[in-house]
Order: sequence, then C-alpha cells, then structure tokens
Amino acid sequence: MTQQTLKMTRRELLARSTAAGTAFMIGAGFVASPNAAWAMQVEHLQPSTMATLIQMARDIYPHDHVADHFYAAAVKGYDTAEMKDMIETGITGLDAAAQGKGFASYAETGWERDRVDILRAMESSPFFQTIRGGLVTGLYNQKEVWPLFGYEGESYSQGGYIDRGFDDIAWI
Repeated sequence: MTQQTLKMTRRELLARSTAAGTAFMIGAGFVASPNAAWAMQVEHLQPSTMATLIQMARDIYPHDHVADHFYAAAVKGYDTAEMKDMIETGITGLDAAAQGKGFASYAETGWERDRVDILRAMESSPFFQTIRGGLVTGLYNQKEVWPLFGYEGESYSQGGYIDRGFDDIAWI
C-alpha cells in the first residue's frame, strides 16, 4: 500500500464513521472512537474484529462510567499472531449468532439486551471463557481505572489497611 492510498482527510474520516453508524471508526489497521480522543493500531486482527471485541468486553463487564479506551487496552493483548485464529473465528461465530437473530452483526446490534442474549448463548464456549477470563485482569488491573471504582490500590507498602481507612466505612 502506498502512502497515497492511506491518506484520508479528517472530514472524510468523520463522514465515513457517521455514515456507517458504528460505535467505532475502523480504518486500515486502526480502531478509533468518534466520541473521544483515542485510537489504537491493530497488527494481527482485523480492525472490525477489534472493534467487536471492545464492544464484547463492554457487554461482559458493563460500566457506564468507564471509558472505551480502558476496554480497548484490556483487549489489546489479544492482537497477537498466536491468538489471531481463535479471535477471528470467535468473532465470526458471534456475528453469525447475531445474524441468526436478524441483526447485521454483533457490533451493529443496537440494544445491549440483545447483545447480552447473544453472549449468554455462547458463554460456555472456549472463546467466550478466554475473553471473559482475560478481561478480569486486563480491565481491572489498569491503575488508571482504580479511582473510578474507589479502589486506592494495594496497602502493604503503606503499612496495611488497619491505619488507612479500614474503619471509615460510613454506610454501616
């Protein structure tokens, strides 16, 4: 691909993203958010696969107060040559399940309830369990996410919890 074929103006990028009606902008080797200032480069997965993976992550662990870029960081580890076949096959199956329910694809399924129903039907699959299990650490081990949940981090290095708010729970 030449440099000329990769050029796209900001106006073209925004027009393509809003015309598609997707939650993410997908281009040659990248996924970006039209509503926030973040983008990620993908090396092994298709950009549409990564966008679907981000939506899947948000549906498995939904937190309205957690921005998409944290979910993108949580699934970035699946963009490897070793994981490519399993992830691409799993997303293809996810899209097929969505199409079986009358939707164009999983990512284009508008209602969260419908997407969750699709995920529940496949929750025993190795693909789903791999993604769900990886998200536990991929999402919640990001130090930037901790304040969003009120977690102050580990306490051992600071003398433990006894003298650091152990008994300041106001709701008991």
